[in-house]
Amino acid sequence: MTEEERQLPGPRGRGPSDAARRLRREAAEIRAAVRAVPRRTVVAESLVCALAAAFGLIPLLLIPPDRPVLAVLEALWAALLVAARRGRPVAAVLGAFPLLAGANVWVLAVVPLIVLSATRRIAPPRRAWRIVGLACAALGGLTVAVGLFRWETLPMMLAENAVSAVLLLLLPTLAGTMLGRRRPLVDLLRERNAYLEQTRTLTAAAARMEERTRIAREMHDLLGHRLSLISVHAGALELAAARQAPPLAGQVELLRTTAGTAMEELREILGVLRHADLSDETGVDRGTYEDITALVTQSRQTGGGPVELVWSVPDTVEVGPRVRQAIHRVVREGLTNVLKHASGAPVLVEVKGADAGIEVHVTNGVPRVPGDSQGGTSSGLAGLQERISLLGGTFGAGALPDGGFRVTAWLPSQQSLPSQPPQPSLLSQPSHATNGPGSNSPLSAQTLTWPRVLGAGCTAVLVVLPTAGFLIVLLVMAALG
Repeated sequence: MTEEERQLPGPRGRGPSDAARRLRREAAEIRAAVRAVPRRTVVAESLVCALAAAFGLIPLLLIPPDRPVLAVLEALWAALLVAARRGRPVAAVLGAFPLLAGANVWVLAVVPLIVLSATRRIAPPRRAWRIVGLACAALGGLTVAVGLFRWETLPMMLAENAVSAVLLLLLPTLAGTMLGRRRPLVDLLRERNAYLEQTRTLTAAAARMEERTRIAREMHDLLGHRLSLISVHAGALELAAARQAPPLAGQVELLRTTAGTAMEELREILGVLRHADLSDETGVDRGTYEDITALVTQSRQTGGGPVELVWSVPDTVEVGPRVRQAIHRVVREGLTNVLKHASGAPVLVEVKGADAGIEVHVTNGVPRVPGDSQGGTSSGLAGLQERISLLGGTFGAGALPDGGFRVTAWLPSQQSLPSQPPQPSLLSQPSHATNGPGSNSPLSAQTLTWPRVLGAGCTAVLVVLPTAGFLIVLLVMAALG
């Protein structure tokens, strides 16, 4: 046997086996497609198919047809076409034409819905018209084949089926192709809107980074130069004090180290402004016991009142870097306020673990020698409150009944701290401005396409109005007859 003979179907025929394999492959593809769609879609489609079958079967119980078996098969066939209109729209349109010449008049109400929904999914529109034309030609051929046995009724059957083809096939196809042309436009406008929103977000991010860079440059040029001068002059003053006024050497050294620390913190803030959000600042590991002890020691060296530190944070408590930074800021701000407003007053600094977090208290009493406060704007306390609220903690500051003042804060520990807390910033604005003067958010895709959606929907409704009227008259006549 030659190679050509082996490739040709044998006398026993390989056609049935190939057809069986194609059917199995088709069934597997259908099962895979059903599993891929959302469960809500499957439930909705099952309900629609059940309603279509019920609409074609229930009236048969009240008005028995001449050929009940054929009428029941037509109702079940219509329900099957409803299920196939999404995945196999061409097959659904071609399978709908036998229903127009069938014995079950009730399934005619389902045919326009099948054709309209299927032709929406056939692209390009001229292909949908070719398929519908083929269905109309097949309907004409079926009518002629049935009328061969009854020549006297053939003209009437041709006229009736022609009217049915126009109203139940052609007009729904026109409405479906109109809605089908709208879908690419909707997708295009939705992509365009997403592109514009992304462009706006990137532009806003670039503007924020440029503003941060400008602020960082100004701070470096102004504050950096003056802090460097303070540090240089403090170093010279320290050498002079060591020779001429040894008792003042400690305070002069504190001045020099404070200027150096301020310069380091300025560099950290400049790096934050250039490269990250303010809430992501990192740098020197502050907020440890040694760091707080150093703050207390510096406060004592400035000539203020006695400062006592009570540290009772268990070693088992893990404290994150942002929480430690906040502890350092609370203690430093509290001690600075004491030096400015109550110099010489006794101060108690408490850092302890409590309630799955860390409590920080800076309490000062009444100064022994009354003096004038240097005044202030409370901006430091406001900044502390904002920082701690970002970390999910609580902050409070106020006067005590005995005339003292207390700054208190509770901060969550590492275990209860959210992984990514909200990060608002005075330098950053949301990418989608809402109701702000002079800023309009991009319109949604639904708003952009609404005029065209409305036009296409109204035109489609006008097109299928004759179909709806024809079906109403036909079904009423069937119910009365």
